[in-house]
Amino acid sequence: MHNLLKRTEKEPPLEVTVKKLAKERKRREREVESPEWVKTGVPGFDDLIEEGGIPKGANVLISGGPGTGKTIFCLQTLYNAACNGHKCLYITFEESPERLKKHMRQFGWKIDTVEENDLFVIKRLDPFSIARAVEALLAKAAGQLPMGMKGMPKVIPDGFNPYMIAMDSISALESAFTGKPESYRIYIEQLFRLFEMAGAMTFLVTETEEAPKRYSRTGVEEFLADGVFVFYYGKVRDMRLRAVEILKLRGAKHVNKIVPLHITNKGLEVFPGERIFEVE
Repeated sequence: MHNLLKRTEKEPPLEVTVKKLAKERKRREREVESPEWVKTGVPGFDDLIEEGGIPKGANVLISGGPGTGKTIFCLQTLYNAACNGHKCLYITFEESPERLKKHMRQFGWKIDTVEENDLFVIKRLDPFSIARAVEALLAKAAGQLPMGMKGMPKVIPDGFNPYMIAMDSISALESAFTGKPESYRIYIEQLFRLFEMAGAMTFLVTETEEAPKRYSRTGVEEFLADGVFVFYYGKVRDMRLRAVEILKLRGAKHVNKIVPLHITNKGLEVFPGERIFEVE
């Protein structure tokens, strides 16, 4: 026993060893608490975030007017994830799956390959069917929806565990709840819970004005979302230019400026070192 406790002159003092062990423990604790960062793969975009990616499992609002690049951003990000072996789900309320796939092929993306390998699923949902189901369930259950959204059109296919989800657009979904804002609010809150339980990173597209002051129609989505990415297509002098900004991203440090965004023949490209001036 004495030999086990005996210390040589070369060994550090006991208090130094204890401090080192405590420091190492704190380092391990920080690593466990720190999130995993997921890259979008969109050239230049990840450079806007200090950690080089979005926190895994985040719910992000993709906000902007028509033609700003919101759908392309989501398709490109999910496609990049699928190419890295992750299962991705794209939910559309308006455009058909075939039209979206045709759009992707125009950028040279091999959507058919990732789709055949069950890595990319495009699912079309009818927002009015959802609204009717929600209203019926709320009438039966005294204003509450069942956990897991039982009795409503399935958002995530059975047996499919997505790493990343995009929903395009929740503005179309909100329009289906005309005159029923409280029903929509209840449903969207449950939807966020569903995505949280799935553990998937989620992009929720919302249509706004060209230069928005609000980033969703009801405001509840902004409150629930971990992040808000705003896409612009504004007039600069005698030209119209696209741009993007990270308005907020909970748990991550990011660039606080509007930067140029181009649509190329390969998809979106962001220029984090440049600025947009005199946007009208």
